[in-house]
Amino acid sequence: MILGMNTSTFTLIHVVLSLAGIGSGFVVLLGLLNRKRLDGWTTIFLTTSILTSVSGFLFPFERLLFSHVLGLLSLAVLTIAIFARHVFGCAGSGRWIYVVAASLALYFNCVAAVVQLFAKVSALKAIAPTQTEPVFVAAQLVMLAIFVVLTILAVKRFAGVLVYPRL
Repeated sequence: MILGMNTSTFTLIHVVLSLAGIGSGFVVLLGLLNRKRLDGWTTIFLTTSILTSVSGFLFPFERLLFSHVLGLLSLAVLTIAIFARHVFGCAGSGRWIYVVAASLALYFNCVAAVVQLFAKVSALKAIAPTQTEPVFVAAQLVMLAIFVVLTILAVKRFAGVLVYPRL
């Protein structure tokens, strides 16, 4: 039982939050690339990404896992993104810091998704059972390269957008 739910129900909620974070994160990234703030989508992205990371720590575990490190990194960059966006209003260097931190948070969500796909989808598990095989490494490297390019473009394109009001 986790928070009064059986493990499969809690896992389903965690997965739905994760998918919502990834989906809304791509909408936000597309907005950044198109010089649009998309405040509502950003709220959904930041909230579901935080809830995904936090809920990941509620699963029973006996030792620190890669997923825990990824969750901690995600929470750190989400905190930076929230501060850059809301406290500093994306003014000055806060603008590129927000874009990089939000992109990193989305990237971390996608890293976890790829890991889970290779762990749970039988066809992918068959070609990369230990997740150290070249196909798994290649998938992660291609995703990293795509995110680096998208983040650089987003930083450049989002530079002309009006700043956010500060809290």
